[in-house]
Amino acid sequence: MQLVVLGLNHKTVAVDIREKFNISKVSMLKGLHDLARYPEISEAVVLSTCNRTEIYAVVSKSPQAPTTLKRFFLDLANCTYAEDEYFYYHVGKECIKHLFAVVSSLDSLVVGESQILCQVKDAYSAALEAEATGTILNTLFHRAITTGKRVRTETRIAYNAVSVSYAAVQMALNHYGSLEGKSVLIYGAGQMAELTARNLLGKGTKEIFVANRHIERAQELAASIGGTALNFRQALIKGTQVDIVITSTGASHYIIKPLEAQVFMKHRNKPLMIIDIAVPRDVDPEIGEFPNVHLYNIDDLSAVVENNIKERELEALKAQAIIDEEVASLLARFQYLSCQPVMERLTKKADIIRRRFLKRYMTKMNLSDEDAKVVEQMTHMIVRKLLRDPMTRLNQVAGTEEEAYYRKAIIDLFKIDVLNEED
Repeated sequence: MQLVVLGLNHKTVAVDIREKFNISKVSMLKGLHDLARYPEISEAVVLSTCNRTEIYAVVSKSPQAPTTLKRFFLDLANCTYAEDEYFYYHVGKECIKHLFAVVSSLDSLVVGESQILCQVKDAYSAALEAEATGTILNTLFHRAITTGKRVRTETRIAYNAVSVSYAAVQMALNHYGSLEGKSVLIYGAGQMAELTARNLLGKGTKEIFVANRHIERAQELAASIGGTALNFRQALIKGTQVDIVITSTGASHYIIKPLEAQVFMKHRNKPLMIIDIAVPRDVDPEIGEFPNVHLYNIDDLSAVVENNIKERELEALKAQAIIDEEVASLLARFQYLSCQPVMERLTKKADIIRRRFLKRYMTKMNLSDEDAKVVEQMTHMIVRKLLRDPMTRLNQVAGTEEEAYYRKAIIDLFKIDVLNEED
């Protein structure tokens, strides 16, 4: 049997292709329940997100296995054809390394993002519920999830903003120390404005106001975040009350000029923080010279983002060291996993024989309790010593071409049956 992954992601294909191969939860569960229809596949876990679709599987060493796995992939995605160049196919150690990099977010579009660990957990839980996993994938995914947690605990890979919208919120958070009870006015209702608004949620912000030239778009965004929509005239009044103004419109001219800023500052008794994340800029840079106005533009944020990306790259090196350690540990475990039933059954048979003869002759020897313990220990050590060489040899050949020969030899020589343990 072989451990493999077949998949495609943001590095191999564009979004228009990824969309075609996205697998719904309903299709995934149906496919996992019907896994018996694909004879070369014995175990499977399906991971499908906006940036990747992957199937981790245990397949036979038959030349047909890759073809069968691709057919399973296409069936789940409800597609009839896909170019081979769309996919990557990793076997054994490379499969393990790939999954560990995925769950640790080293393979993500944004290194350090936090969603992927939960997505891997959900994918594994679904396969477990569908009874589509066995010893190998259970072992693999338990270790993968542990590795993902280790990376987040032992490195700072998930720290620091790496998007302009998040950096804007982080800058406000750093400026005030806390956004608890603060009110924010956002100019714009496009994607950047929406991301900024959503990043503000959960930070303790008291109120979020959304201003846009087209009020309908402001109302749509405000409704989705529990905020309040304003037109530009209403925003001018609200600007005298809020703590933070964030601008992200597509205007070709300044929407906040010195005159508007004077209105903001004339009727307030506290400083104003303005964060301009628009290109071209929404705020006249002259306003940055006003007393009690703290103005930041996208260049200020880009410097923060660039520095944070560099920090994450350094943390990624630490994460890779953790992954390498965990991969080596899991490979060592997998190496003897296939031979384990033989070794356990051999040990069990030898111990049954040992105890049977001990029981038969102990009653005739009339030993003290202390001497009986010595004999018990001695016979136990004799069995261990006798089995040590065959056990060591079986471990050495585990995972190699010689494994089948030695497994069969031990089964035949010692007359043990491991079929039940392996089923």
